[in-house]
Amino acid sequence: MKAESSPSALFHAIGLDGESSGENRITVDWKLEKSSDHLHIPPFNFAVVDDGIYRSGLPDTINLSFLKTLGLRSIIYLCPEPYPEENLEFLNANAIQLHQFGIQKSKDKNPIMEIQEGKIHDALRVLIDPKNHPVLIHCKRGKHRTGCLVGCLRKMQNWCMGAIHEEYKHFAGDKSRISDQIFLETFDISCFMKS
Repeated sequence: MKAESSPSALFHAIGLDGESSGENRITVDWKLEKSSDHLHIPPFNFAVVDDGIYRSGLPDTINLSFLKTLGLRSIIYLCPEPYPEENLEFLNANAIQLHQFGIQKSKDKNPIMEIQEGKIHDALRVLIDPKNHPVLIHCKRGKHRTGCLVGCLRKMQNWCMGAIHEEYKHFAGDKSRISDQIFLETFDISCFMKS
């Protein structure tokens, strides 16, 4: 698709300033393409992880036309809550497979989330299987659970821990959790590296 030349459409993918939530948000300019007078708007915290691998927060209905442009085969959903009905209808209409790994989030004021290593292992197996690509990984906000799964993939890609932590912090902002970073440090990828 070709973007219209005038006026050029710019979208601040994460343009909320976070005044009410206290969250740090990263602002990214995206050139949008118009198709039948419909804007394709990426979900919150959307980014390309690697060829055929994307990450984001939970897509809203306004993001579904954008997701369609990705040609997704799979979605890895890392939350225990049921997938939104409108999103399920979209998945069914577009033959997109949903892989749900219900990683619980701590309900305490203490922002520690106990990452369940077995569920991350299972999600990573789906993620590294090329038959599931293109794939979108997401949780609610695309920060902690998504950041941990992407961080484990980065370990498999031989990224240094400093770069893995920087990427995690980039998406988590001031909500970065030391417990997630410790999880990434200690996550054992050896079972994935065997041929």
